[in-house]
Amino acid sequence: MQNGARRGTERSMNGYGFTLAGAALMALPSGALWWPEQRLLTVSDLHLGKSDRAARLDGALLPPYETEDTLSRLDADIGATRPATVVCLGDSFDDLAAAGALAEPHALWLARLMAGRRWIWVEGNHDPGPLGLGGSHLAELCEEPLTFRHIALPGAEAEVSGHYHPKAPLGSGLTRPCFLCDEARLVLPAYGTYTGGLRCDRAPLVALMRPGALALLLGPRVTPLPMPGAQPPRLATAPS
Repeated sequence: MQNGARRGTERSMNGYGFTLAGAALMALPSGALWWPEQRLLTVSDLHLGKSDRAARLDGALLPPYETEDTLSRLDADIGATRPATVVCLGDSFDDLAAAGALAEPHALWLARLMAGRRWIWVEGNHDPGPLGLGGSHLAELCEEPLTFRHIALPGAEAEVSGHYHPKAPLGSGLTRPCFLCDEARLVLPAYGTYTGGLRCDRAPLVALMRPGALALLLGPRVTPLPMPGAQPPRLATAPS
């Protein structure tokens, strides 16, 4: 990709269009990624069942509504895009016990969303995918020219990943979830309702992203801005 992220200007569904390795992609305000040519919708880090896991391990009593809220937003994105393929890019459940504790109405809801389309669970560090819910379970997905995996590999090209839950600092202690993109890769924000995040000016993400990277902020519209903490774009030098 030659400056594809920086040249992305097409907007639809209040998203932000850009290219990665020649693939025309759309970052959606929900945090989902839409690839129209392949009719492929990608979401990362749903962390379904987080309140269940918090209660089970820590005794923390969080309002147990995050699964319903996350599925509701996923349902809306699927309704808007009508994908042939849905890729859940790892950490779909907070752990395997949370997957096993999925309430029947939510399991039926997922089954309805999965029906009639290719559904791929990519393995995350919290779980290897909910093995009892159908679909395909992969360590990573190669869909030319892109590779989808949970955790970015340093030096990788044409890569779509998640894991870090990136957020952009806005000042006064405020942050906003965001995509991060450069000429080699795209990092998705966490899609789950109860997920936290890592500021994109922190060392792991600054080290991962190339100079000139963009942060695509979620909101009513996806808003691009230079990634906080990233090095500025390299300027070409004239031959001597």
